[in-house]
Amino acid sequence: MSDPSHLFKKIQSWGQSLGFSQIGVARVDLSHAEQPLLDWLEKGFHGEMSYMQRHGLMRARPGELLPGTLSVITARMNYLSPASPPPEQTAARGQTLHFSNNPSTPATPVANAEQASHWVADEWAQIHTPEQAYVSLYARGKDYHKSVKLRLEQLAKLIQSDLSDMKHRVFCDSAPVMEVELAARSQIGWRGKHTLLLNRDAGSMFFLGEIFVNFDLHEFAPDAPAQEHCGSCTACIDICPTRAIVAPYQLDARRCISYLTIEHPGSIDVSLRPLMGNRIYGCDDCQLICPWNKFAKPTALTDFQSREILTHQSLLQLFAWSEADFLNHTQGSAIRRIGHEKWLRNLAIALGNSLAKSNDPTHQAEVRSALQMRLEHPSDLVKEHVRWALEQA
Repeated sequence: MSDPSHLFKKIQSWGQSLGFSQIGVARVDLSHAEQPLLDWLEKGFHGEMSYMQRHGLMRARPGELLPGTLSVITARMNYLSPASPPPEQTAARGQTLHFSNNPSTPATPVANAEQASHWVADEWAQIHTPEQAYVSLYARGKDYHKSVKLRLEQLAKLIQSDLSDMKHRVFCDSAPVMEVELAARSQIGWRGKHTLLLNRDAGSMFFLGEIFVNFDLHEFAPDAPAQEHCGSCTACIDICPTRAIVAPYQLDARRCISYLTIEHPGSIDVSLRPLMGNRIYGCDDCQLICPWNKFAKPTALTDFQSREILTHQSLLQLFAWSEADFLNHTQGSAIRRIGHEKWLRNLAIALGNSLAKSNDPTHQAEVRSALQMRLEHPSDLVKEHVRWALEQA
């Protein structure tokens, strides 16, 4: 590598042309993260995600995924749908923010709950409309695993045009990689108290990806992770519907709605079902309440344009989908990964919650009728959750 500085500038330029919002470099020594990872696994916070336990410390050892790894190129890509109005303020009308400025982090923004941004207010409106289905923002467009990895591979090929002997692997939430830790080490952002990465200029509405490479870019890798700017704010902890954020920077996935609706394979704990509301795929509450997301920026990529069929749709409409409908409407989407059975399970819970909150006899009758039609479903999992939903009237 004749001129590392020139190459790194080209990597950043190439990354920008491919739609990445920021490119950084991280060192591969993550030994400091090994014990916290072991402690998290020991507490069982990974739930049914057995692969977390199976991979163990591999997450903190990049060289085990690509022997000879010397540096990690990190990347972030905004996903806020271009259809969403530009964010202006932080919190939705009626939401209470529990935070204050910390003298050590003077840049912490002060949010005005009376001045709601259009996109955040719209998200809260959907969450607070029991008849509507709520799908997490990141999942309304194309499957990010494929979109981000494709662009990372394109970036890797451009780098390889300068370094013919380069070896690499690309990742985007697709292998045992400590993505937040690597991004923080490259100063793309810091780990927020909700455990997601936060960036001063972009909030948290972005995906992360990595390229493991066998050449040394350490002179561009910061010596320390990004400074934390959450101050004394506890908004994300306070807003979590299921109290899954058990302490700052500690998430019990077993209680997290994103885990329950996506990763959890079986019956959902009865005590948690009423807390899930109308969230049928993922949960954005901790991000919507975060003051830093007043800086979230819409993506320039059409990949993450929200599909109309997944936004502002009624629970009844989505519950009526046959498996063929589900596969058709979720083609190219990350949602397809959960399958029709879990889709119906999640919707049954949301319909039960809608039934419990509704005072409209017509709506109640429509919900009961739809649920009763699913009592003959071949899946015991679906039938169990349908029976529970019918009991909520």
